[in-house]
Amino acid sequence: MSQELIAILEQIEREKGIKKEILIEAVESALVSAARKAIDVSPEDELRVEIDKNTGKIKAFKNNGEVTNIDFGRIAASTARQVIIQKIREAEKEIVFNDFQGKIGEIVSGTVYRFEKGNIIVDLLGKAEGILLKREQSPKEEFKQGQRIRAFVVEVKKEAKGAQIILSRAHPNLVKKLFELEVPEIYEGIVEIKSVARQAGERTKIAVWSKNDKVDSVGACVGMRGNRVRNIVNELQGEKIDIVRFNEDIKEFIKAALSPAEISEIKLNKENLKAEVIVPDDQLSLAIGKHGQNVRLASRLIGWELDIRTKDTAAGQEGKPKEKIVLAEKDAMQEEGGVSLEELPGVGEKTLGALKEAGYNNVSSIAKSSMEDLCKVKGIGEKKAEKLIEEAKKIVKK
Repeated sequence: MSQELIAILEQIEREKGIKKEILIEAVESALVSAARKAIDVSPEDELRVEIDKNTGKIKAFKNNGEVTNIDFGRIAASTARQVIIQKIREAEKEIVFNDFQGKIGEIVSGTVYRFEKGNIIVDLLGKAEGILLKREQSPKEEFKQGQRIRAFVVEVKKEAKGAQIILSRAHPNLVKKLFELEVPEIYEGIVEIKSVARQAGERTKIAVWSKNDKVDSVGACVGMRGNRVRNIVNELQGEKIDIVRFNEDIKEFIKAALSPAEISEIKLNKENLKAEVIVPDDQLSLAIGKHGQNVRLASRLIGWELDIRTKDTAAGQEGKPKEKIVLAEKDAMQEEGGVSLEELPGVGEKTLGALKEAGYNNVSSIAKSSMEDLCKVKGIGEKKAEKLIEEAKKIVKK
């Protein structure tokens, strides 16, 4: 048994990557328990078992004196087997956890394994299972069992049953990472992605900047005949992508972010990071975009609050463009079968932003959410989550 044990441990070390020393320590510890049952010892007695790392010979010591009346050949085999199986399971879980912990913020590939209460369970190439929560899914995407899928690793949790790998197809950084994979100039650091604003399934705006004057940042991302950006659009199942040239001149950056709308004038409030953007009458709807999407994404991309106005409203008819945006957003919510999050009591600007960032686009999505999922949103605790779900259900019933 002695030589056989060492041979088995060395084989496990090669195949599973678990060090032989760790396995030996575990077997020694288990054999101590077995030895206590085999010989007469009191709780005060010190008992230890040692396994020779080269020969595999097993010795037991009671209060530093060797015990010779234990038949380890009889009990070592079953004990070692149980310990080895347990250690292999623990080590495999640890290896998976460490492996995917290092992939947080990266894209991983897998196949759709099964569907579970709106969530998608993804087989990550046989190494582990990832979970694509409903709130992390792009609303316009549909997947079938067995279909290949790529997703962004948001978080990796250590649980008793193993690593829980949280995936996302709605995260803005999914688009960023896809560009890094598709555009060599970004991967090499010549072109830099400055910011990303995304409404998953609909549109993404991405601001890029070149460190080399000879390299056009937008052209590099678009690719020859648009092949690079087209590949990313196809990966996102048709989501539109606007590639914006970053500019340190905030006015020029705002103009680029609101493209293709023509801008007449921009008034800056640098202290509060607000900008009043004046556009011709015929450019107002273009600047605002369908359901306010263009201005909303441009605002997120730049990090400034943008107030779109025509010359007439800027001269005195306050609020009309804003009203148009609010009405447009309400129309969008009705089309999606829900009510705007702004209608939900107790939702401030920070909470609103966090909810939208997490993929909650309307009151209906809050009403359908679970306490557990809602508590994962930044700034929302159990009491607040409970209240939000309760209020959302009231609104949906009306």
